Amino acid sequence: MQSISLSEIEGFEIGMAQDDKGGSGCTVIICPTGATGGVDVRGGSPGTRETDLLDPVNLVEKIHAVVLSGGSAFGLDAAAGVMEYLEEKNCGFDVGIGRVPIVSGAVLFDLGIGDFKKRPDREMGYQACQHIYREKIPNGNFGAGLGATVGKYLGMERAMKGGQGTYACQVGRLKVGAVAAVNCFGDVINPENRSVIAGALKENGQEVINSEKELIACLQQGDTAFGGNTTIAAVLTNAKISKSQANKIASIAHDGYARTMRPSHSLVDGDTIFTMAAGEVEVNINLLGMLAAAVIEKAVLNAVKNAESLFGFKSYADIG
Repeated sequence: MQSISLSEIEGFEIGMAQDDKGGSGCTVIICPTGATGGVDVRGGSPGTRETDLLDPVNLVEKIHAVVLSGGSAFGLDAAAGVMEYLEEKNCGFDVGIGRVPIVSGAVLFDLGIGDFKKRPDREMGYQACQHIYREKIPNGNFGAGLGATVGKYLGMERAMKGGQGTYACQVGRLKVGAVAAVNCFGDVINPENRSVIAGALKENGQEVINSEKELIACLQQGDTAFGGNTTIAAVLTNAKISKSQANKIASIAHDGYARTMRPSHSLVDGDTIFTMAAGEVEVNINLLGMLAAAVIEKAVLNAVKNAESLFGFKSYADIG
């Protein structure tokens, strides 16, 4: 398995836009010719757009973009800008009188990080399409991961900085990659030794706790109102797969979340993964699923390890 840049997967264009004052941004993955799409939503508080059409029983087979955005439900508006951009390029589902771009998306909650009013919107979505990365895709405080934070069990004042991460690999002609905006309620874990690399901080602000152990210890204290979470991602591949297989790959890819975020898929996370397959490479679906989980795992780790301190939230580098 050879590591490659996400930009080396043919058929896709990845762009980003953000507002540093607002502390939020969006990331768009475009497939101009259309990608076979799938999705799996595991979290209990999702914010999504155009996910029902990805059900294999429904008509549309191809999607033209996926938008990952901050801004909570407000951030869904960024997809309108992506639709505008794609319509100008005559890209979309042919309805006879024109083409309708099929743009799916998901959002994370980062409204409390910067300026609440400066969140992703139609204009930012359009700008993201104009700022395509042709070579290396940056990790850390970029795009949808700009305002991301992790480890919020003890409140935002003890949380750490999350971010956006990417990773891609190649096996023979098969290429598989992922982009993930990591904003989880739980801790981020090194799956090799199960150590917490980012999460809720102790009172000294220099060490992390284990949120799962803390949750168990506080079992009798009742529920607390948690908010401000969700990790969203997309798996990209040049494999040739069906719509139902794309959905299955999105499902298997959630193993990457489970390996690196604890707890994951909670009622206060909207954890979502999309699949986009634009290629013609015949593939063993079990191999593809295994690789999808692996690239998600590494994208999550890259997001946190490359994040920088922002708005008072400490990064991995500050405590590593």
